[in-house]
Amino acid sequence: MIFYMYCLIIYKFKIILSIKYLSIYYYIDYFKYGEIMKITYQDKKQGLMSLLPETLDDLWHLSHIVAEGDIVSSKTTRRIQDTSGDKIRNDRGVKKTFTLGVLVESVSFHMFTGKLRIIGSIVKGPEDLIPMGSHHTIEAKLNVPLKIQKDKWSKYVLNRINQAIESSKKLSAIIISIDDETADLGLMKQFGIEYYGPILANVSGKHYASKNRQKNIDKFYQNIVDSLFKFNEIQTIVISGPGFYKSDFLKFLDTKYKDLAKKSILENTGAAGRTGIHEVLKKGTVEKLATENRVAYEISAINNIFTEIAKSSSLAVYGKKDTINAINLGAVEKLLVLDVAVRSEDLEDSMDMVENMSGEVLVISSQHEGGKQLESLGGLAATLRYPIA
Repeated sequence: MIFYMYCLIIYKFKIILSIKYLSIYYYIDYFKYGEIMKITYQDKKQGLMSLLPETLDDLWHLSHIVAEGDIVSSKTTRRIQDTSGDKIRNDRGVKKTFTLGVLVESVSFHMFTGKLRIIGSIVKGPEDLIPMGSHHTIEAKLNVPLKIQKDKWSKYVLNRINQAIESSKKLSAIIISIDDETADLGLMKQFGIEYYGPILANVSGKHYASKNRQKNIDKFYQNIVDSLFKFNEIQTIVISGPGFYKSDFLKFLDTKYKDLAKKSILENTGAAGRTGIHEVLKKGTVEKLATENRVAYEISAINNIFTEIAKSSSLAVYGKKDTINAINLGAVEKLLVLDVAVRSEDLEDSMDMVENMSGEVLVISSQHEGGKQLESLGGLAATLRYPIA
């Protein structure tokens, strides 16, 4: 029995869960991709800045900009109970929307739902409606300004804002992993990979009439193209897979969609699906074609560290103690920091020191395999200008 479940998720995208023949397929539709995060208000004396997030990448960046001890304000909805003394039993109160400010205690970004939650104690708001000091969760939303007040805006945080604004203008690469049954798309985002698919082929076996089979293949290819058109300003398309379908699909593009064909290259992989997409990433194919792609660049930097470690090189250090020592000696050429370690390990001063000495600081996302590898090294590593041991 075939049946479909539809689940609408906020933030201008939807996930459709289709359960078919006991297999689960999910599809992500994006709308108005490529909008830019904006600074809508700034008061340097007060340490205030208001940012308007417009993409999921923006929310991801904000999750690393907002820190414990900041005061964050935004419009929020809270259920207000009747305190007049005439409360009716089982009265759940009335939902009201107003601006609240919280003293931040924790921040979490949930990649698969695209939700950014900021938890803290209330320090600003209508005192007749909410008690000061009580806890509240602000759920940051797209196209809703988020006002952030900091005691100090570090160079790392300001760079992160500029990076978010610049990266919002560009669409990352798309990897297509295709075989005779399905096609999966991997959209390379700054916080990792978002998957689209699978797109089903529904192609009959070779023993069936060749005319109908080719018609179904063409329909399969057209469905992939229709999916590609959901994304604006595609810069790079990597068509990968284990069989001949990848080259056949490129011929289809070259015949009917030459603009897409010009942006495409072929890559052999031993498997299709997500495994094939990961193969493409490990080969560094995307980095060669889109050097500004964040995920590929981060994975390449991690691989360089592990290469130096494997050679027992004196030009690489890892772990907090050895890396901080190298920073203090001015020996660091490139510093790699796991995003979740920036605040928890209080590393912003060390990062500023590296940049002040003309070194490069690269914050690695914990949401992809490269980040997990850096985590195994203690969340901190660096390549050096010269040996220090």
